[in-house]
Amino acid sequence: MASTSLTVRNPSGLHARPLALFVRTAGPFGASIRVRNLDRDPERQADAKSILALMTLGVSNGHRIEVTAEGPDAEAAVAALRAAVEAGLGETLSEAPSESRHEPRSETPAASRDEPPSGGSS
Repeated sequence: MASTSLTVRNPSGLHARPLALFVRTAGPFGASIRVRNLDRDPERQADAKSILALMTLGVSNGHRIEVTAEGPDAEAAVAALRAAVEAGLGETLSEAPSESRHEPRSETPAASRDEPPSGGSS
């Protein structure tokens, strides 16, 4: 059995597009691979080869996941999935997940964005 814990740095968490790549990565391995979201519901496990099962985990940016594999190629499966998650599963990663959710956003007042500059036009 092989296992690893990872922090998800995808800005929108693990939604359909990155999970599709996750499932494609897990698919060729003969090992039984399970995933848990350690921050939302650590008791729930999902089959890493099922996109629908993985979506039920609700993995958001900054969440920690655990990937566990059991079988003949368990070590290789965990290593491949770890590399895929760390590479962003096809997406650009946020630098610091926990801080990106709490940063204040500066907004420009609507008047200064939408109105043309005042100048004399006749």
